[in-house]
Amino acid sequence: MNQELFFYNSLSRKKEKFIPLNPPFVGMYVCGPTVYGEPHLGHARPYITFDVVFRYLTHLGYKVRYVRNITDVGHLTDEVEGTGEDRIQRKARLEKLEPMEVAQMYANSFQEKYDQLNILHPSIEPRASGHIYEQIAMIEKIIANGFAYVVNGSVYFDVIKYSKSNSYGELSGRVIEELIAGAGNERRVLEGQEEKRNKEDFALWKKASPEHIMHWPSPWSEGFPGWHIECSAMSTKYLGETFDIHGGGMDLLFPHHESEIAQSKGACGKPPVRYWIHNNMVTVNGQKMGKSLDNFITLEQLFTGTLLKQAYSPMTVRFYILQAHYRSTLDFSNEALQAAEKAYKRLTESYDLIGKLKTSASSTSDIKVLRQKCYDALNDDLNTAIVISHLFEAGRIINSVYAGTETITADDLKELKNLFDVFLFEILGMRYEKSAASGEDVSQLMELLLSLRAEAKAKKDFALSDKIRAELLKLNYAIKDEKDGTSWGRN
Repeated sequence: MNQELFFYNSLSRKKEKFIPLNPPFVGMYVCGPTVYGEPHLGHARPYITFDVVFRYLTHLGYKVRYVRNITDVGHLTDEVEGTGEDRIQRKARLEKLEPMEVAQMYANSFQEKYDQLNILHPSIEPRASGHIYEQIAMIEKIIANGFAYVVNGSVYFDVIKYSKSNSYGELSGRVIEELIAGAGNERRVLEGQEEKRNKEDFALWKKASPEHIMHWPSPWSEGFPGWHIECSAMSTKYLGETFDIHGGGMDLLFPHHESEIAQSKGACGKPPVRYWIHNNMVTVNGQKMGKSLDNFITLEQLFTGTLLKQAYSPMTVRFYILQAHYRSTLDFSNEALQAAEKAYKRLTESYDLIGKLKTSASSTSDIKVLRQKCYDALNDDLNTAIVISHLFEAGRIINSVYAGTETITADDLKELKNLFDVFLFEILGMRYEKSAASGEDVSQLMELLLSLRAEAKAKKDFALSDKIRAELLKLNYAIKDEKDGTSWGRN
C-alpha cells in the first residue's frame, strides 16, 4: 500500500512530505538520556514517540537505522551556559561511587523501563565516553575551518564568526543580533565564561580542573568534550554527514540541537539533518516535568503506585502518552492515568470478544474504511490520538455485533482482528494484556514470592529483590513496600 507520510519539520515550521535520502534506507538519530538518575514520565514521552516513528517506518517497508545515544559525560549542570559540574560526576560524588558506576547503574534502569514500556531497542546505542576520538576529530575540523578558538586548553565555538556565513538560530528562531544586544557589555563571571570571546559561544572541549574525575588527553589539554559535540560526532559516524531524521524533546531545541547544526555545518559544510522532529513536554500544573524543578514522577513510582493513588501498568502509561498528539503538551494527573487505564481496558475487552462473534452474509458497517483512516492519521504527522479514536469505533462495532444489533461477514471479522493486531499492537506498540480469569486465585503464589523477596532483602540481595518486583510488574502485579509490610495488587 503506497502511503504518503508527512512530518512536521521544526526547521521549516511546517508539515513536509517525508522523502528519505536513500530509500528504502532511513537514518534516524534521537537524543538519549543523561544517565544520572531514575527515568521519569517526562523521559518516557520522547522514547515512546520515536519508538512509534521507528515502528511505523519499518511497517511501511523502510530499512531504518535507529541511533539513540547515552550521555555519560559532558552534560554540565548549567546546560545553557555550559558551566558547572558534570551531572554524572556530581551524582557520583554524592553517592560515593565511580562516575561510570553511576552511568551504568542508571543506564540499566532506563533499559529496564524501556522493556517494560515495550520500547524497541535501537539499532545502535553509542555512549559519549566511547566516542572521544570522533569528537576530538570533529573539533579539529571545526578549528581548521575557522569556526572555533582555543583558550587556556579549552575550545569554544565562535558563534559570531559562524553567523557571518550561516544562520545560528535557524532551528530555534533565535536571532543572534538580539542575543548580542541583550547581552550588552555584561562581564561574565561564571566559571569559564571569562575565556569566551562572546557570551553566545559554547564549549566544544573543556580543560579539566584538578578535581574533575572524567578527563581524556587531547591536542589542547587533559579535558572532556562539551555536551553538544557528542551528538554531532556520533550521528555523523553512524548515519553520515547528512541524514533523514533527528528527534528529541522540545526542551532540547535550544541550545542543544541548534548547536548541533552549527557544529556539523562548521565541520562538514552542509546541513546535518533533513527532518527535525520534536515532541512536546509532559507538564505538572502547566510546568515542564523535570529533575531541575523537582516535580517529576519516576516510572518506578508510577508502576508501583508510590506516592500516587494507585499503581499504573506500563501499558497504561504508554496508552496515556499515545492518547495525545506528540506535539501537544500532556499534563500529568492521577485522573488522566485512570482514564487511560479504563480506555485501554475497553479496547482489549473488545478485542477479546472477536473470537466470540457470529458472522453473517453481509455487514452493516464498512469495516475496511477504518484501516485507511488509521493510515491517514499516522501519515498526517503521526496522529496516534486519531488512530486510537478509530480503534474505539472498531471496538464499538465489535460490541454491537456481539450484542446482536449489527452484523459482520467472515472477511470483515478477519479485518477487525487485523486492524487491532497491526495498529494497536504492532505500530502503537501496545502489549496485549488479558484480564485474569474469573475466580483465579493467585494469592498463595504471591505470598510465596513476597516471602522470597523479603528473604532476599534481608540478605541484602537487592538485585534479586528488584528482579522479583520487575518481573511481577511485567505480569501486571504491583507490589508496594510500606511501613507495616508489603502489599500487592493487580494493575
